[in-house]
Amino acid sequence: MSIFKDLWWFFKLEKKSYIPGVFMLALVALLELVPPRIVGMTVDYIAEGELTRGLIWQLMLILLGTAVIVYILRYLWRIMIFGPSVRLARLLRNNLYEHFTKMSPSFYQRRRVGDLMAHSTNDLQAIQQTAGAGVLTLVDSLMTGGFVLIAMATTISWKLTLICLIPLPFMALSTNYYGTLLHRTFHKAQAAFSSLNDKVQESVNGVKVIKTFGQEMEDIQEFEKQAEDVVKKNVTVAKIDSLFDPTIGLIIGISFFLALAFGSNYVLQGELTIGELIAFTTYLGLLIWPMLAFGWLFNIVERGRASYDRVSSLLKEEVDIKDGADAKKDIPTGDIIYNVNAFSYPNEKEPLLKGIHFSLKQGETLGIVGKTGSGKTTLLKVLIREFNGVEGEITIGGYSTHDFSLEALRKAIGYVPQDHFLFSATISDNIAFAVPEASFEEIIHAAKLANIHEDIIQFTDGYQTMVGERGVSLSGGQKQRLSIARALLMDPEILLLDDSLSAVDAKTEEKILHALKENRQGKTTIITSHRLSAIGHAHLILVMDDGRIVQSGTHSELMEEEGWYRDMYHRQALESLVEHGG
Repeated sequence: MSIFKDLWWFFKLEKKSYIPGVFMLALVALLELVPPRIVGMTVDYIAEGELTRGLIWQLMLILLGTAVIVYILRYLWRIMIFGPSVRLARLLRNNLYEHFTKMSPSFYQRRRVGDLMAHSTNDLQAIQQTAGAGVLTLVDSLMTGGFVLIAMATTISWKLTLICLIPLPFMALSTNYYGTLLHRTFHKAQAAFSSLNDKVQESVNGVKVIKTFGQEMEDIQEFEKQAEDVVKKNVTVAKIDSLFDPTIGLIIGISFFLALAFGSNYVLQGELTIGELIAFTTYLGLLIWPMLAFGWLFNIVERGRASYDRVSSLLKEEVDIKDGADAKKDIPTGDIIYNVNAFSYPNEKEPLLKGIHFSLKQGETLGIVGKTGSGKTTLLKVLIREFNGVEGEITIGGYSTHDFSLEALRKAIGYVPQDHFLFSATISDNIAFAVPEASFEEIIHAAKLANIHEDIIQFTDGYQTMVGERGVSLSGGQKQRLSIARALLMDPEILLLDDSLSAVDAKTEEKILHALKENRQGKTTIITSHRLSAIGHAHLILVMDDGRIVQSGTHSELMEEEGWYRDMYHRQALESLVEHGG
């Protein structure tokens, strides 16, 4: 029952609902003692010939009044107990979502999206059941069972009550053993469901790739394999769960046998009347629900405990990237200076960046080139503090990036990553994502700067066109330009374009770069690219190789010296010439 101890903080928070709910449950348990007693009294009145018409009406009115009161109380306690359980699920869901938004990329490298989805759905549902149906079964089984036993012992026969309780310790031992097994197997079942959830999410996102390579059957087979594993583990849970009711039914059956065997003997000896024996067996029937509820309680509690453990372990994970105690709230501006001796990703031994030292004046453009894996993207990620582990520092306007709050730092930066993510919303909403209060004219202006406006107005619904999930309805170049428009609408102090022009043709690239040059006077721009034409205008160009700067200078300076830059420039110029029929 440790889950109730873990959730005690919430029970105290919602005590104004739980306390009246528990009180109403207790009243219902007391009132349920009335009908069996009335039935027993009626039998005795009949046996003694004392039953009159007036007495019948009196007994019927008592039964009717009891039924009406129980009806009202049962309606009210459901609101008082099940209502808070829904609020608990909402609270935990909000906490999880907020926690997800604070976590750094390293967290998402360790955790699968499908697993996080399972935590937010199945696990929270199991916890909600514990705070609702779990509380109900615990209180109701104890209250009803306790009141019935007291009534049996004090109003009918304490000796017969003790005799009928003899089998109950065996029920307690068996249900406790089943509960331990259930906790272990349900934990495995939830983990299997998380894996299946992740598989579905991954396959749906990658359905184009699966179809392109003709791997539909293989993917279906893998899904069926994982689905079978989920079924197998849940069947194991169901098998253990199915042991509760037969065990409890057997125990109750033995108790009924003892009640009839010994109770009949007491009637013959004159210690009990026939009416009292009938009332006793009716009370014993009322014990069926508390005992079944107790078995059901183990099921709910063990499921809730396993799920709460999973959710708690997730919420306990520390945020890697935190603000300092005196973090500046001002948006950073000014010259950017890199003094990075080394940087390694979490759990990586070898540094990916080594000896990165350069400065960029405010309003200048920096171009970063190099072969794949040379460290271009990493150079940008350390600037926006996606990861810890930088040996050295990066300053903006004379202040370290760690001196600023994350919110202030990232408000200064418009970042267009290689992986262009678009939301399932309108084109207008996607562009205005970072500036939701932007006017329609400002959205159109940003789209024109990114050279996507003409494409948008060709769509049937224009700027109100719904974008499919992750932008599946758009081409690669359109997604890139929408992402650029989203960043430009922020009018950031620092604009980062991480290979963001790779999917557009040379003419479109030239238009976008010209628009940036005209409209970002006094603002800093950093561009990484494989195409040298995208960074030829830059005030400073860095050539990266194996995490180091191997060449630096302007385009004209780099063309005068032998090295990767000049060789790649001539190669790309030749490729362009051949493409145009030269």
